[in-house]
Amino acid sequence: MATFNSLPGFREFYPEDYAQRKHIFQVWRQVARRFAFQEFDGPILESLELFTTKSGPEIESQLFCFEDKGGRQVSLRPELTPSLARMVAARANGLKRPIKWFSIGDNFRYERMQKGRLRCFTQLNVDLLGEQGPSAEVELIGLLVQTLVGFGLTKDDFYVRLSDRNLWMLYLAALGYEGEAIGSILGVVDKWERLPEEKLIAQLQEVAGDKAAELKAAVDAFLRLDSVEAIRERFAGLQADESAKQELSERLADWQVVLDGLSAMGFGGFVKIDLSIVRGLAYYTGFVFEAFDKKGEFRALAGGGRYDALVKKMGGPDMPAVGFGMGDVVLGELLKARGKMPEFVDTIDFFAVTGGDAEKLAALSDVALLRQAGYSVEYQLKSQAFGKQLKAAASSGARFSLIYGSEELEKGVVKLRNLADRSEQDVPRGQLLEAVRELF
Repeated sequence: MATFNSLPGFREFYPEDYAQRKHIFQVWRQVARRFAFQEFDGPILESLELFTTKSGPEIESQLFCFEDKGGRQVSLRPELTPSLARMVAARANGLKRPIKWFSIGDNFRYERMQKGRLRCFTQLNVDLLGEQGPSAEVELIGLLVQTLVGFGLTKDDFYVRLSDRNLWMLYLAALGYEGEAIGSILGVVDKWERLPEEKLIAQLQEVAGDKAAELKAAVDAFLRLDSVEAIRERFAGLQADESAKQELSERLADWQVVLDGLSAMGFGGFVKIDLSIVRGLAYYTGFVFEAFDKKGEFRALAGGGRYDALVKKMGGPDMPAVGFGMGDVVLGELLKARGKMPEFVDTIDFFAVTGGDAEKLAALSDVALLRQAGYSVEYQLKSQAFGKQLKAAASSGARFSLIYGSEELEKGVVKLRNLADRSEQDVPRGQLLEAVRELF
């Protein structure tokens, strides 16, 4: 007989596992609603072109893509942002701004599996569109921090590393680089922590030639900056025209708005300036950020940033946007490692214990009544001795048992037993629902 296993990178959720997954979704949803974000969703299957338009044709190797029966090139979604941008573009003129949306849904990537990375994962996406100023970043990063705090995590468990692609562009322009060269350098910076020095130099040589070592020293100096004042001082030593100086001044003012706003929310201690974060995706256009566990045991917990050009790229108007994604795989591992994942017991309200056939029919009538009223009720499907049913009720996790014996049936009552303290009362069956409502 054939044995069937789940596909590599796809998970199965037995009830106890699903309870933990549901807990993650519940916290995600609660915090997003507290920040007044509205929930939405998009198709799991999309046109392949939607994703290549956003990320380039090279993304195709990471996708579950194929030709459907209609001859269309399609893909399971690897992320929700392109669908979001398309949906907003389609109704841009009719949507009240700022647009504050969130979604919880499955995504699919056909890539090599690693710790914390699977081929199917569930992700929280939170996006704020239509707000140009840095207040959008304050709101999004604040929501990100509040979400992780909502799981019981503290400043000892995680922090948010905040950076800015705009600052990098100003800095590299002041060093004499422009256009595609800046994009190439940022691509190297994105791998800075993972590559040995000789490989970094080799990749920088493709852009800077014999000035690669000089460029590396300049990048290292920029990466060491950890305050707005330090950034200001670093730029002061570089030659720049008045236009660039004005742009820098405005950008540092934006930085101050973000940092002051997060401090006012009480989240300043969770945020660290870290210019090594540039996010490899080229569509980011400003502030970028990632959340990491303090011990460095796991992959990034969340990541995002500003992407002002994407809605227009999807056929809509110019519309500023900021967003982040948080996957359930790494988060779940961190919560378990830090002892923050609750142990779930599947409890029910009532367990019905019955005698013979007549008693069972009476019980079924009350079981249906209670279930319709919103209470959870269990009973043994097959006939069992009274004693075995009582044992099953005691081990079921139910709060109360409903006992239907011949004596109770003759009196027209049901014996209501509290399984915690063993107290009992006889309740007329016609008054059962009223009695239960008083109990709860």
